Amino acid sequence: MNKIRIITDSASDITAENFPNLTVLPMSVRFGEDEYLDRVTLSPVEFYEKLIESDELPATSLVSPAAFQEAFQEAIDAGDSVLAITISAHVSGTWQSAMVAAADYPGKVFVIDSMSVSVGEQTLVLRALELLQEGETDAGKLAEQLEREKQDMHIIAVLDSLEYLKKGGRISSTAAFVGGMLSIKPVVSVLDGKVALIGKARGSRNVNNYLMKEISSTPGIDFTRPLGLGYTGLTDTFLQKYIKDSESLWRGHEDCLRISHLGAAIGTHVGPGAIALAFFAKTN
Repeated sequence: MNKIRIITDSASDITAENFPNLTVLPMSVRFGEDEYLDRVTLSPVEFYEKLIESDELPATSLVSPAAFQEAFQEAIDAGDSVLAITISAHVSGTWQSAMVAAADYPGKVFVIDSMSVSVGEQTLVLRALELLQEGETDAGKLAEQLEREKQDMHIIAVLDSLEYLKKGGRISSTAAFVGGMLSIKPVVSVLDGKVALIGKARGSRNVNNYLMKEISSTPGIDFTRPLGLGYTGLTDTFLQKYIKDSESLWRGHEDCLRISHLGAAIGTHVGPGAIALAFFAKTN
């Protein structure tokens, strides 16, 4: 029986270690003249150590069409069909790279724009792997189902500060200074494939209230499908506090909590100290 190989990029912050049907292609990270492969020659811990020490933001690069082509060919040669799931096309050219490579394999390689980033992309990858375990053997049908289900996905993240948005030129120095003085923590989401600021919270209690409010604005978390929690930086202290403060949300579902150390693709833009939650909402 033919198998389906899932191929994704390292922006999904997932490793293939426990998933034999998964291949993760690394993005590139450059600090000055030094270039690394995300999660291959540069671990998340090493990345944040360098990020904290650096005066300038590192640069991240997309996965090339050649890298996708090589991975696709390897899978096809093994008799597999392929489903590639990428970071949102609105924030990276990686989806376009996959599409270019997939053009050589009509009917054998299918590409999905996750319309998300980091743990959002990751939950879609995990859902694909889950459906494989449930017996799906047709890559085209799997792609169609995921295209439908990604509409149910939500991602919410809280940044520790505005400093890295300032470094990236996304807000002014004045706004970052005022935000720091007021201990404002930006709350962002991914809307139509684009990262968008949806609010600001002051203090950890308000952060928890804000996240609970955002979750309650949906039909609720569907715990029968994957969810993801993640953190940036060198410690998950803030994330663990959030999980404890919102324990009523997870009661009875603690075994579903998958925590990821988020790497360079998202960490470059939000800095250390951020937390993120991605989940599928219940459907009627």
